[in-house]
Amino acid sequence: MLLAALWALPAVGSGSGAVSCSDLSYQDNRYTICEVDAARAQLKLFLRDDKEQVFGHFSTIEKALKSQGKELVFATNAGMYHANRAPVGLYIEDGKEEMRLVPNAGPGNFGLLPNGVFCLREGRADVFETLSFRDAGIRCTSATQSGPMLVINGELHPRFLPDSTSYYIRNGVGTSADGTRVVFAISRNAVTFHQFGSLFRDHLKLPNALYFDGNISRLHAPQIGRSDAGFMMGPVVGVIE
Repeated sequence: MLLAALWALPAVGSGSGAVSCSDLSYQDNRYTICEVDAARAQLKLFLRDDKEQVFGHFSTIEKALKSQGKELVFATNAGMYHANRAPVGLYIEDGKEEMRLVPNAGPGNFGLLPNGVFCLREGRADVFETLSFRDAGIRCTSATQSGPMLVINGELHPRFLPDSTSYYIRNGVGTSADGTRVVFAISRNAVTFHQFGSLFRDHLKLPNALYFDGNISRLHAPQIGRSDAGFMMGPVVGVIE
């Protein structure tokens, strides 16, 4: 049995060294990954500006940050949203809850239970399965709910099929057990859920990972010369300096 080709371009970090992005190939699929040191980086969620208007685009966030003397060094879309860009599930930004936790099945891939929560706290970031998150009473400074889970305590989502024919561009996030290593990934060709989950579990070696979205998956990584444009997004997660 031939081993799958595995290669990666040298990582290019942000000015702080807390973010590094690279392209890699795993099992004949191409990905871009951005690894963030949550103990050093300033991770933040973005949805609305100070006038309660949805940012929608990386460029809009950049403009708002520039007026504050800050820079967006990395960003990606971060969770399911309705047509008006309002979050489908839990959304907390800087301590303010806009949408409650949804423990039951919702629309689209959000309903492929179990889904999960990406939770930001001081010096760390974690992916939790939704019901475990609820039952543990975890409090997050910021949080976004999405789904399905890709990896749950080291196991792939039980409904992912190795022979699936559902191929899409996909993006998501995985976290280490101590919450300091956060890896965001976006596929550069269409992949299945099984292939995408396997990237996080088997190559990136992360015990928990969460799917963000498919067709609208976007990445802002100026350190590798990439900033995707397109239709308006809902929640966005980024690193600022």
